[in-house]
Amino acid sequence: MTTNKTTYIAIIIALVLIFGAVVLSGNKSGGSESSFKDGDNVSIVDGKQIIEISAKGGYSPRVTKAKANIETVIKMETSGTFDCSSALVIPSLDYRANLSPKDITEIKVPPQDVGAKLQGLCAMGMYSFSIEFN
Repeated sequence: MTTNKTTYIAIIIALVLIFGAVVLSGNKSGGSESSFKDGDNVSIVDGKQIIEISAKGGYSPRVTKAKANIETVIKMETSGTFDCSSALVIPSLDYRANLSPKDITEIKVPPQDVGAKLQGLCAMGMYSFSIEFN
């Protein structure tokens, strides 16, 4: 009976340690960590709209609201990106590229109509982002 009791205690300790590791891991977002707050990733410089999106373990921010009918540049920022989010596809722009692991890639977007929605995906379709033009 002592062996069974020791086995049960060992299993309980292992479960507590596993649960603690999961709770303390801290990645609750399920994607890349955003350095942008709502609307912080859009600016207008010299008459062009600049949208900054980071790609690492997904895209951040996942949804961006932008102005319509203005020339736009998407700046995709990678920093140690070696997952599928570096293989970017934007179907409506007929854009496909493998982003450098650590760089900023500029993607020119022609003026979009009000209500247009631009979607970017990783090549596997696991991660996505969208830009809504208002």
